[in-house]
Amino acid sequence: MSTVLQIQGIEKYYGNKMNLTKAIDNISFDVSEGEFVAIMGASGSGKTTLLNCISTIDKVTSGKIIVDGVDITRLKGDKLNTFRRDCLGFIFQEYNLLDTLTSYENIALPLSINNVKVKEIDKRVKEISSVLGLDDVLEKYTYQMSGGQKQRVAAARALITNPRIILADEPTGALDSKSARHLLESMVEMNKTRKATILMVTHDAFSASYASRVLFIKDGQVFNEIRKGEQTRKEFFDRIIDAVSLMGGNLADAL
Repeated sequence: MSTVLQIQGIEKYYGNKMNLTKAIDNISFDVSEGEFVAIMGASGSGKTTLLNCISTIDKVTSGKIIVDGVDITRLKGDKLNTFRRDCLGFIFQEYNLLDTLTSYENIALPLSINNVKVKEIDKRVKEISSVLGLDDVLEKYTYQMSGGQKQRVAAARALITNPRIILADEPTGALDSKSARHLLESMVEMNKTRKATILMVTHDAFSASYASRVLFIKDGQVFNEIRKGEQTRKEFFDRIIDAVSLMGGNLADAL
């Protein structure tokens, strides 16, 4: 598999010389095309800052973030906007759907903005809706759907442009256990059938067990890394719990 994302020695500082905080401390790792990677860590560990830097919401203080051979830390203006539009898909904890649009219209929005032909939009919306089990809610508005349905609509919207990387920030944080499981199963399906490359930040070991690899962030550094391989999800979950224990984490925060 080809390498989609390369993180090379990035650091991120906040504040000034009198009160300087190092949120990311020389982190490096690669992500291959079609991987599903979870990033775990306690609150304040730097995991969300890392995701924000990859998404270009935040800027690194030093180091490189390379996507398909391009150092995105150097992009500015129209080139940066084009990268965000064409290469990234986002799944937020709070859905970020437009209440005045139906599910179909929310999913189609990125394609409409890019002036994709109506016939092609309809084809792609129906394809992704079928994969994520959304056929029954396409004509519903946000207030008519459950939290799980909203989050799957958000996932469909993130995937519809076929981005190089999907970034998910605590996507199950606002969901009940049943809805969370359904969303995670849908993300695995996207990963397997559409070869979507997913980078998911989570504090939850159950969510992380759906990934193929887990990076553990502690004090702004990569503390540990484990891969699922041929293990069952239950076996992988148990290894994640062991890794959290090794980090000195509170197991109650990981479940």
